[in-house]
Amino acid sequence: MSTPQHPMPQAAAPDWQAPAPGSPYPTYTSPIPVTRTHLGNAISSEWTKIRSVRSTMWTLGVFLLLVVGIGLLVASLVAANESEGSLTGENPLSFGVFGLLLGSMCIITLGVLTTASEYGTGMIRTTMTACPSRARVLAAKAIVFFGVAFTVTFASALLVALADVAMLDGARRPSTSEWLKGTLGISLYIALLGLLSLVVGSIIRHSAGAITIMIGLVLAPLVIALFMVSSALEDLRQALFDYSIPNQLGVFYTNSLSNSGPSGWDPLWIALGVTAAAFAGAVALLQKRDV
Repeated sequence: MSTPQHPMPQAAAPDWQAPAPGSPYPTYTSPIPVTRTHLGNAISSEWTKIRSVRSTMWTLGVFLLLVVGIGLLVASLVAANESEGSLTGENPLSFGVFGLLLGSMCIITLGVLTTASEYGTGMIRTTMTACPSRARVLAAKAIVFFGVAFTVTFASALLVALADVAMLDGARRPSTSEWLKGTLGISLYIALLGLLSLVVGSIIRHSAGAITIMIGLVLAPLVIALFMVSSALEDLRQALFDYSIPNQLGVFYTNSLSNSGPSGWDPLWIALGVTAAAFAGAVALLQKRDV
C-alpha cells in the first residue's frame, strides 16, 4: 500500500505591483519585513562575540585569580605578621593594589583582542559588511567591552576590599570617600585602561604589537624613571614617577609613590581624556582605511 503524499505548502506568491511611473517593469515587494538597524543591533552582535570566544574566559579567569588570589594572600601575610600598632593609620584597602596592577595586564590583553583579533582572522570583513557604519561597530565594541571589564573589576575589587577590612583589624576603618575610590574609582580606571587598549588594537590592527605598546605604556615610565640618576634629569624623572600608571593606581588608595602629581580623582579624568582622544583618532582612521 502506498503512503499518501501530502501536498507541499506553497510559498506565497510574489507581491508584484503596477509599474512605477516611467518604468516599463513591475516592482516587487518582499514579504520579509525590512527594518533599519541601529546601535542596539551592533551591541547585541558584539556581546555574542565577546561571550563566545575562549580568550574572554581565559583572560578574565586569570584576572580573577590574580586580583582575588594576590589580594587575599597579601592580606593574610600582613595579618599573620602584624605587630601591635604596626597598621595604625593604614588604609586596609590599599593592600589590594598589588593584584589589580597585575590583573590590569589581563584587561589590556582582552581589550586588544576584542578588535585586533578580527583583523588577524579576517572576521572584520564580515563585521563591516553586516554593519557598514564603522563608527557604530567601534562604539558597540567599546560599550560591550567597557561593561564587561568594569563589572568584573568592580566585583573583584569589592570582594578583596571587604576581605582586607575584615582580616586587618589593626588598620583604621576606611572613609566613604576611600571606599568609593578603592572600589568604584579604580574599577572605572582599569576599565578605561582596557578601553584604551581596545582603541590601540583598532589603530595598530595587530594583537602582539598593540599588547606590547600597552604593556610598555603601563611599565616603561616607572622603569625608565628608576634609572634616571642624573640631577639634570630630575624634573623629567619626577614627572615619569607622578604620571606612571602604577603610581596613578596607588592614588586611588591615597598611597602615591610621590608627594606631587595627580591626587584624588585626577587619574580617572586623565585616563578619560586620553581614551577619548584616542577613540576619536581611531574613528577617523577607520573611515579612511580599507578593511
